[in-house]
Amino acid sequence: MRTVDVARRAGYGVQQIRNLERDGVLPPAARTATGHRVFGELHLRCALAYRALAAATGPAEARRIVQAAHRRPADGMLALLDAAHARLHTERADLRQAQLAARAITAEPIDDVRDYDAMSISELAAALGVRPSTLRHWHAEGLVVPDRDRPGGPRRYTPAQVRDARVVHQLRQAGYRVAPLRALMPRLRSAGRSADITAALAVRDADLTTRSRALLDAAAALATVLALTAAPGNAPAADRSVPADRLRSVSPRHARSGSSR
Repeated sequence: MRTVDVARRAGYGVQQIRNLERDGVLPPAARTATGHRVFGELHLRCALAYRALAAATGPAEARRIVQAAHRRPADGMLALLDAAHARLHTERADLRQAQLAARAITAEPIDDVRDYDAMSISELAAALGVRPSTLRHWHAEGLVVPDRDRPGGPRRYTPAQVRDARVVHQLRQAGYRVAPLRALMPRLRSAGRSADITAALAVRDADLTTRSRALLDAAAALATVLALTAAPGNAPAADRSVPADRLRSVSPRHARSGSSR
């Protein structure tokens, strides 16, 4: 296959395929006498595995996993893949806990507030199991804004603000970043809209499902990569050399051209 053929079948651009070969995600391609790359089924399957892994784990981890698939034994690649599955499992478990906690927290009554019900920053940090610096960061980002008796005085968290902190804590543990929380928390404070939190967690749930499916696709592609590299003549790049008659021989004109090599 030509570079453009692999690119089309893998859903990438020609330059992306060149980059994947350069980064060791694809084994080195053989070269014709005029310098054109010659790819095979193994290269295509590596590109497909990387594409699925990038959607599931991010490009950096995807690169490490596919690179490890070229080495023998394959234990390193399998360990990395197991770790990716384990991380998704942990994220899903954390999300389930956050969904249960968010429903319980937002349903709690916070009426009949008294002054002595407020908590200091150290008390709230201890109750949540976080550092006071975390609460100060949430304050700076507008996620949980405590009261102060005077400008520059100590922070004082009312029951409503404690509830906000508990919600933020659960959502952060479920993988939510600060930016989306900045948009969500004012709506919760203004109208007590627990439905917004439920919807936000549902988006996170859908994202985890998409990533899990991508990891499943990646595992299937990697299984094919292992089978292909086990076949005669398809040993990992580190264990074989390209035949001399197929080594790159590129003229200056070819080196400057932007062809689909």
